[in-house]
Amino acid sequence: MVAYLGKLAEAAGHVDRAVPLKNYCRGLLLPGERKSVEPMAARLAPDNVRRMHQSLHHLVADAPWSDEEVLRAVRGYALTAMRKREPVVAWIVDDTGFPKKGTESVGVTRQYCGQLGKQENCRVAVSLSVSTWTLSVPIAYRLYLPESWANDHARRKKTGVPAEIQFQTKPRIALDQIRQAVEAEAPRGVVLADAAYGSDSQFRAGLRAFQLEYAVGVQSSVSVWEPGKQPLPAKPRRDTGRPPKLLGRDENHQPVNAQQLAFALPETAWKQITWRAGSKKHLRSRFAAARVRSAHRDYWQSEPNPEEWLLIEWPKGAAEPAKYWLSNLPGQCKLEELVRIAKQRWIVERDYEELKQELGLGHFEGRGWRGFHHHATLCLAAYGFLVAERSLFSPSLRAAKLKLPIPNLPTGFQPRGASRTLATS
Repeated sequence: MVAYLGKLAEAAGHVDRAVPLKNYCRGLLLPGERKSVEPMAARLAPDNVRRMHQSLHHLVADAPWSDEEVLRAVRGYALTAMRKREPVVAWIVDDTGFPKKGTESVGVTRQYCGQLGKQENCRVAVSLSVSTWTLSVPIAYRLYLPESWANDHARRKKTGVPAEIQFQTKPRIALDQIRQAVEAEAPRGVVLADAAYGSDSQFRAGLRAFQLEYAVGVQSSVSVWEPGKQPLPAKPRRDTGRPPKLLGRDENHQPVNAQQLAFALPETAWKQITWRAGSKKHLRSRFAAARVRSAHRDYWQSEPNPEEWLLIEWPKGAAEPAKYWLSNLPGQCKLEELVRIAKQRWIVERDYEELKQELGLGHFEGRGWRGFHHHATLCLAAYGFLVAERSLFSPSLRAAKLKLPIPNLPTGFQPRGASRTLATS
């Protein structure tokens, strides 16, 4: 751990940041209900809380070190350890929400919050994780800035949003993160994402442009050409004018949506498949796959979209299919392999659960852009250490089992926002 923290401190760029950075990471790894600056300072230096608080606060809220450089060090350390055990199989795109009251904290607006499962006041961050079959680690992380924030000069200035940050959809943010991973020559895996990303045809086209394989969720309404079909060729050339190039359709030659195709498949197309062992039982369901071509606005194209897999999950006894994926994995790929890789996205949910519950990913109390990202980067750095440890020892290792020494809190200490019982518990 000493060597790892040394690499992180070096990536932070200034010798004066080395000790505060090491203290901050240590504070995140120590057990405790809150992982915001004030309670961490009390645990780290019970005899001089104020000085420690100032040091940690300056590091995370004010110091201009590069999140990308530190995350590069995290990636190098964690992936080296992970790949000694098994190969990389996936790059996982996801986002996570943080409920937040008020309107002054950077990025906060009323939007869908996955943590609450509904529209709520929150902020959302997009991440890219690299995964083996048993371990994964986030290597990129960025706040989604809604249009209402991106176009508000006063709030941008107040919260320190960099000038180069403009409005981008979440799929565009994810593509930027993937581009950076490709340029950094990170070990490649199949890109996985839910339907919020996979239903975006430009997102899928971007992945193909990077020559990446993918298995991404799509909505049941996504339009496809049935197996063996594709759009009509361009109309014959006339005597005058430019030769037609665009693909065509007519009344008798139209694509279908994914749900229509699922209902049209014969019963023999469906197969019961087990993809992994769950905490209480093996996870299994009924699946089918067909070779199709995406049809979304292909009438503006001169060439049909490439053939790819449409994977469908339809649990036995359910009235309709539950999930759909599009994948450009090879045509000879077996159904069991398709299912296993598409379902690998579950692992990032475990990451976020531990990042939030064990390492305080959502505990930063500041309002600024820099502080939000610095705190998240150091949480990911602490998590990278845990992932590397698991790759060497037991996959069941958790933050609470590190058995680091826990300093006593100052008598009567109670951080802001804590429950009344915290100081005496």
